[in-house]
Amino acid sequence: MPLWKRLGFLSVFVVPALMPVAAWLGARTGHAGAMAWFPLFFLFVLVPLADYALGHDPRNPTPAEAASLERDVWFVALTLAALPAQLAVMAWSGWHFANAGFGVGGMLGWLLSQGIVGGVLAINVAHELIHKDTGVERAAGGVLLTSVGYHGFKIEHVRGHHVHVSTPEDASSARFGQSLWHFLPRALLRNTANAWRLEALRLSKQGHSPWSPRNELIGWSALWLAMAALFALKLGLVGLAYFVAQGFFAACALEIINYIEHYGLERRTLDNGRYERTTHLHSWNSDYLLSNFLLFHLQRHSDHHETPRRRYQALLHHADSPQLPGGYAAMFLLALCPPLWFRIVNPRVRAFQAQRAETATASAA
Repeated sequence: MPLWKRLGFLSVFVVPALMPVAAWLGARTGHAGAMAWFPLFFLFVLVPLADYALGHDPRNPTPAEAASLERDVWFVALTLAALPAQLAVMAWSGWHFANAGFGVGGMLGWLLSQGIVGGVLAINVAHELIHKDTGVERAAGGVLLTSVGYHGFKIEHVRGHHVHVSTPEDASSARFGQSLWHFLPRALLRNTANAWRLEALRLSKQGHSPWSPRNELIGWSALWLAMAALFALKLGLVGLAYFVAQGFFAACALEIINYIEHYGLERRTLDNGRYERTTHLHSWNSDYLLSNFLLFHLQRHSDHHETPRRRYQALLHHADSPQLPGGYAAMFLLALCPPLWFRIVNPRVRAFQAQRAETATASAA
């Protein structure tokens, strides 16, 4: 991998820096409430424009390069560095929120901005870490998820979503024609409940009570309560409200991305009643250079589902995967408006389904 690309992944740390930049702009302009929305403007207006300007990055590493990339500690260090960055910006942002004197519009802008920052820095990075074999990486992923109160994702994503992706059993896979606003509350509730169910099932198979200290979710929940208590102790009820709200918005951001990643895609039912194996044909792919830097190659999601343990720097672009017409930042805005989403994405779903059916017919012949 060329040096410029290795360094390109540092751009993820631009995201937490947007919060102090917004505070500085507010102080300089005297419009703190308006500038509280600046991180959202940067991420959902400037980033998509830059994405389209810089274009695509379809290049894949060779097998030898991929093997070398998998062993490169630079990329591990970047993901682990997200933990102190997330905790620091979350704490500072809470202090600023409690002391900035925002009006209602400024408060909403700041909470939404911090929620999106948490979605990128906490949940997206945790998504990379919880798939890995080392205890340090999985633990760091758990703390990142706990900082936004969505620690059930650590269990449900690996043991639930990756098993049932693109089937009706998966709450994070949106059906064709399902709007985001129908999908979102159901995903939040079902995935949280499913995490507890999966952990209880694991413990039951081992002969333990779901309320034993062996329940991983109890430990993460205790840590979340400790974090919440610390915000309440230091910043009062305003700090507590900030901590809960930023986590809620981060979780919403995650499930909106899940909506984008799997909308309308289905795994076929085989003659034996099982679903076909998950491949790179069951997730939407996007190869835009800048947004893949910002998201540690999350947009090469098709390959991630085919090979979940592959590290982000070695993920592959598959040209035959269903392709999104933009990066996740652009698609995020589109998903918020279901008529526009359906108008742009539904024809792509139909075309991809028709292509798969044609391929299957040709193979059968």
